[in-house]
Amino acid sequence: MSIVPVVFNNTVLRDGHQSLAATRMSTRQMEAVAPLLDTVGFGALETWGGATIDSGVRFLSEFPFARLDALKRLAPKTPHMMLLRGQNIVQYTNFPDDVVEAFVAAAARHGMDIFRVFDALNDLRNIETAIRAVKKAGRHAQGTVCYTTSPVHTPEMFIELGVQIEAMGCDSICVKDMAGLLPPYVAYQIVRGLKARVKIPVIVHTHETAGFGAAAYYAAIEAGADAVDTSISPFANGTGQPDTWRMLQALSTHPRRPGYDAAKLLKLREELTRIYAELSAYTSHRNEVVDNDALTYQVPGGMLSNFRNQLKEQKMADRFAEVMQEMPYVRQCLGWIPLVTPTSQIVGVQAMLNVKFGRWKNFSPEAMKIALGYYGRTPGPIDPEVLALAEKLSGKPRFTGRPADALEPRMPKLRAELAQKGLPADDEHGVIYAMFPQEVEKLYRADAGKAAAPGPKPEIKTPEPAQPVIPGTGKKISRLALTIDGRRHQVSVEEVG
Repeated sequence: MSIVPVVFNNTVLRDGHQSLAATRMSTRQMEAVAPLLDTVGFGALETWGGATIDSGVRFLSEFPFARLDALKRLAPKTPHMMLLRGQNIVQYTNFPDDVVEAFVAAAARHGMDIFRVFDALNDLRNIETAIRAVKKAGRHAQGTVCYTTSPVHTPEMFIELGVQIEAMGCDSICVKDMAGLLPPYVAYQIVRGLKARVKIPVIVHTHETAGFGAAAYYAAIEAGADAVDTSISPFANGTGQPDTWRMLQALSTHPRRPGYDAAKLLKLREELTRIYAELSAYTSHRNEVVDNDALTYQVPGGMLSNFRNQLKEQKMADRFAEVMQEMPYVRQCLGWIPLVTPTSQIVGVQAMLNVKFGRWKNFSPEAMKIALGYYGRTPGPIDPEVLALAEKLSGKPRFTGRPADALEPRMPKLRAELAQKGLPADDEHGVIYAMFPQEVEKLYRADAGKAAAPGPKPEIKTPEPAQPVIPGTGKKISRLALTIDGRRHQVSVEEVG
């Protein structure tokens, strides 16, 4: 049997700058490197999804589909890949099936090739609609297993999830290690187990947050992984993916080493170094180095640095260790959920509230939704006392169905609302408006009713989130603002004492 070189996917235009520069790389900056990236021969370019759509409309005055159009023109040869949060699409809550279907169809029309679809709880019911929509559009559906560690998570569990993903009709499987927790031998076990039981390709995604990344990739490649995700320095390593050139050197003389052009990688690094300097307001040395706290608290690296800054703003800098130590407790109470958007943000907010006000004295609405089953089936059981409190405060029993089944279709209403506001009422605008209504309206007001062209100069705008619902009535509330993974949250809490 001939030896097949491993394939590298490149993440610099999505996860690279999301992990190391708060997702602030603009389309204009991407135009300087996209054509050269297209000539390297990567298996895919990750160019869209994740936080890029949120950041584009919120901070960069960019309409998301305009960015996708521009990058497809600049890099037409290499398949484009996006990260899709299943029923959450690219937001932080569940959306009805018709909105998910319209989003996928629109992305496919604009040239998206590979849809990497995941659910934060690994509840595969929450990726079914997206997978079907991707297949209907004739595109590549990549089902995803979110890696984490806990008493209820084992290599065998992740392998079984992969088997179920293949049975759903997916074209490939991604083992997604969002916090950089995947030890090399566990990577080997999971990949070898998957390769023994599935026929579709297996891709591994990790971060260098805890220093495991390159070693985990090496072990996964030894076990037969078909592809791994790499980035390009300085948008690599640290809280990002391992650097492409560094990974090539780690595979020196290995029979599966791919043959990417070193001169092109060097030129890309030089250009990206210039862009990294332009984004210095959003970069941090803390994100560039190995952080052992990621292993202790199992928190995505970018969230650690954001939390440090936010706790300073809340005059809680001296309580950072307490908040971090509280996160595993909250996670356990909420059924050992993996920490990935949006669950990492939800657990982080609840941990802060627990430390500030006492455990569960202020129960955040989103943490309550997880306890009540509105995000899906958790890997482990919900703490009985926490569940009882959630049911008491909400007046609702735990929901056990597929979360989207409780949602009414929205696309007709969204089109009508856009038309009433004098905004474009096509599906492209409808799906973005469903997730970011205030930002879309601001974008059009700022551009005199015309969709933003790709690549404007970055502009920082202050979001205006809606007042969240607080359980109970008749009590005064105060507000706290938190920024987690580049996402600003305003939390209403009951006054105590």
